[in-house]
Amino acid sequence: MTLTKETYFSPEMMRAYMSVSQFKTFEKCEYMGVAELRGEYVRPMTTSLLVGSYVDAHFERTLDLFRAMHPDLYKRDGTLKQEYKQAEQIIERIERDALFMRYMDGEPQVIMTGEIAGVPVKIKIDAYHPHRAIVDLKIMRGFEPLYVPGEGRLNFIEAWRYDLQGAVYQEVVRQNTGETLPFFIAAATKEPVTDIAVIRVPDAQLAACLEIFKANAPRYQLLKDGGAEPVRCERCDACKITKTLTGIMTMEELNNIE
Repeated sequence: MTLTKETYFSPEMMRAYMSVSQFKTFEKCEYMGVAELRGEYVRPMTTSLLVGSYVDAHFERTLDLFRAMHPDLYKRDGTLKQEYKQAEQIIERIERDALFMRYMDGEPQVIMTGEIAGVPVKIKIDAYHPHRAIVDLKIMRGFEPLYVPGEGRLNFIEAWRYDLQGAVYQEVVRQNTGETLPFFIAAATKEPVTDIAVIRVPDAQLAACLEIFKANAPRYQLLKDGGAEPVRCERCDACKITKTLTGIMTMEELNNIE
């Protein structure tokens, strides 16, 4: 099977290549990563994710197909549900800003492959500007810092590991073109009044994140290949579904849950 826009998220391509989203799943819980690959766990598609996907589809120029694939976007009278009217409002706000649109006006959904630390990697760039920039579109709840257990309050780029995504994108583009291009996040919020921003992630931070990917990707590839047993976190949904009690929890253990 060839890697294309149509096959990018197929089980075959998920097994053949490591993606940033797959890496982050393994990072959160190794068992969840393996369960998803085996088809034993399917992450639920929430309304929040669908709103972001609606906006993505518009800029991918595949919105008609997206609408056809998701009839639940509509009420019985054929009009969009309120949540997706908000997606239309986000699109309208983005398109009113000239600078934002300059960054989005690249080649849409460019797929590239590479190899990092011996692991085959795939990427799909939202807006690729050859010789100039790599741009990824993000639709956020808001721009305020987020609390991450064990790390404290982080800006949304660090909290959601978009800097890790940028690191992998930058490296794979470099492997394909010989150029190290700057990585930008073009972000808009789901607030009642949409906020917008274009943010450059520093190259030094991307370099540090790439080292994290290099250090952990071989372990995750070993798990994909069935060469090791995954560690369970016992907190994610995949672990909860298959959890078997082996003892009694103490109050002290309960107090230490973050």
